[in-house]
Amino acid sequence: MNFNNLFQPGLFIVVLIALAIPLGRYMTGVVDGSSVVVRRIARPIETALYKLAGVDPSAEMSWKHYALAVLAFNALGVFAVYGFLRLQQWLPANPQGFGPMTPDAAFNTAISFVTNTNWQDYTPETTVSYLTQMAALTVQNFLSAATGIAVVIALIRGFARHTAATIGNFWVDLTRITLYILAPLATVIALVLISQGVLQNFKSYEDVPTLQVTTYQTPKTDAQGNPVKDAKGNPVMVDNKADKQTISMGPVASQEAIKMLGTNGGGFFNANSAHPYENPTPFANFVQMIAMLVIPAALCLVFGRMVGDKRQGYAVLAAMTIAFAVACWGEISSEQSGNPLYASLHVDQTASSAQTGGNMEGKETRFGIAQSGIFTVATTAASCGAVLNTHDSLTPMGGFVPLLLIELGEVIFGGVGSGLYGMLVFALLAVFVAGLMIGRTPEYIGKKIESYEMKMVSIAVLLTPLLVLVGASIGVLTAAGVAGVSNPGPHGFSEILYAYSSAANNNGSAFAGLSVNTPFYNSTLAIAMWFGRFGSIVPVLAIAGSLAAKKRISATAGTLPTHGPLFVVLLLGTVVLVGALTYVPALALGPVVEHLIMVAGH
Repeated sequence: MNFNNLFQPGLFIVVLIALAIPLGRYMTGVVDGSSVVVRRIARPIETALYKLAGVDPSAEMSWKHYALAVLAFNALGVFAVYGFLRLQQWLPANPQGFGPMTPDAAFNTAISFVTNTNWQDYTPETTVSYLTQMAALTVQNFLSAATGIAVVIALIRGFARHTAATIGNFWVDLTRITLYILAPLATVIALVLISQGVLQNFKSYEDVPTLQVTTYQTPKTDAQGNPVKDAKGNPVMVDNKADKQTISMGPVASQEAIKMLGTNGGGFFNANSAHPYENPTPFANFVQMIAMLVIPAALCLVFGRMVGDKRQGYAVLAAMTIAFAVACWGEISSEQSGNPLYASLHVDQTASSAQTGGNMEGKETRFGIAQSGIFTVATTAASCGAVLNTHDSLTPMGGFVPLLLIELGEVIFGGVGSGLYGMLVFALLAVFVAGLMIGRTPEYIGKKIESYEMKMVSIAVLLTPLLVLVGASIGVLTAAGVAGVSNPGPHGFSEILYAYSSAANNNGSAFAGLSVNTPFYNSTLAIAMWFGRFGSIVPVLAIAGSLAAKKRISATAGTLPTHGPLFVVLLLGTVVLVGALTYVPALALGPVVEHLIMVAGH
């Protein structure tokens, strides 16, 4: 790797941590109610919202009540988004006159945005009205992100409290996170993006003249649409002229900001963050990458503050940062090395002052391999489906990295909330493994980890791989699943495996090359998204309730320190080991065998 490819990830990590420290301090004050903003400045607005919703902010919930509130609220969100998508032709703010989505596509999209997945198998700028973009999709970007943060805050309370029957109030957590964290940050980021040239308007799409006029011929048809033929039976051709291009407009910056900040990923345009109207400059690109990971990084510090030991948060953050840096190195070096088959054709792929070198296929020339690599790692380390370059065009090992990051559970920073509670589940598994080694009941943050917690950990860890591997198996064994594959062989298998990995882990990015806007994929991927999200949230909340009810015990000479380098290594080893044992056979059939084929010269 050249200096630029080392400098850019290093700079990104430094800026990320520098911003996460003050944000973590502020977020702690928001969720525990001690912030001046919560106590004085915006209290009237918060109180009015509680009265309007009929919520008693002083009444806390048991974990079962909290889980029921999460499920009911998000189920209602599915119905609301589905309604917008099916009825948008009769609703206002639809200057292009878009009709309704098909039932299966609307079902998939509604679940996608509610579960923080934002899987898009449609072209937004030709399918979804402005009102649907704002009132349905963008609103769910806020609410799904707030749900994830609320769940991890409830889990942290489980560690922080002792002999308690409650873990907080979901409605209060949801309101404060949205009102004091997501909304202000999204507003600032949206203004920054607007300053860089990201669109934010309500205009109808505009036709602009092209620099070059293109002429072409098409068959002439009659009033019924039948082709017209001459006396010899040949089709009659008609001359056409293309001298204009339709440019999409819309409220892009507001959706772009929260799609990144909330690790949602649904783009206003089909090209997503590779579109110049979503991502016009290198600075805008850097801001978007930071926005993806700043809240997940800050939540690690929130964890340390709330449990009363900042070192615990630093340890988790260190584990995430190390894994992120290694992933960036693997991704960028794989793409910078390029395809060895080109060397046999005497193609120079080395970077120089005259060229970027490496594998530039499917990448933005505005950003190059380094920023594309960081973006690819960031979006798949987080549960953010935004894309800067085509994952389908990555080298086999370059595609292996984002696929593995997703399949590890997206706990390396991860989605807002979901990344940290996923990592804390692995932390419980790590201390359990350590306890088995020495024959001692495992402890974490002063709480004994017993059989009930480990049963819930097992469900949370194993459910997603079950959804991924069973879904991918059905995809490759059924005619409806194979029909969407355009690249047979190991690459086609990688496309199917990536689709179900992305859906079940609520990422939302796609490997591309797989036609998924069909009833089969819309239905099966929607099921994977829903159970991947809430099938993990329920056991996490059960763990929170169980831990909150326990007494806090003092550390002894036999207690495993969970704030030092040894624990960081143990935690990373547990994450990698579980991922390896679960997914290596599937990965071997996809990107690994494709890499071996490539280096063998085939």
